[in-house]
Amino acid sequence: MFHMFVLFCLCWQHLICVFGSESNEIQSVSVMEGESVTLNTDVTEIHKHDDILWKYGAEKSLIATINQETGNSSTYDGPDGRFRDRLKLDNQTGSLTITNITTQHAGLYEVKIVTAKLSLKTFSVSVYEVQTHLCGSTEAVI
Repeated sequence: MFHMFVLFCLCWQHLICVFGSESNEIQSVSVMEGESVTLNTDVTEIHKHDDILWKYGAEKSLIATINQETGNSSTYDGPDGRFRDRLKLDNQTGSLTITNITTQHAGLYEVKIVTAKLSLKTFSVSVYEVQTHLCGSTEAVI
């Protein structure tokens, strides 16, 4: 009976090491409209069997993927096309850059990194409009 218990513990420990634990942290990012922002995975290199999945919004629409085993990486426009020609994916780190950002791109971004363990990272992106007002003959940016 004792040997069965030890065997069970060893198998359980192996499962924990293989699948790891899911961690999630939320990072707030603020950016001005028209600028670019890079959401960093903090991964230095993607390995052969790793997958990266980027999702956006409450509905968690898939906007970018990397499957290192097949060598495929893709970005998607999103269900309403708001990301068309705006996403750039770093194939070495999995980081996502949004170019020429607008207020339409504000919201939650989630990256799921599937390696020997699963990790999640969430970004809360706020986009501020650039407003211009005429003050006499001088233009001021607020």
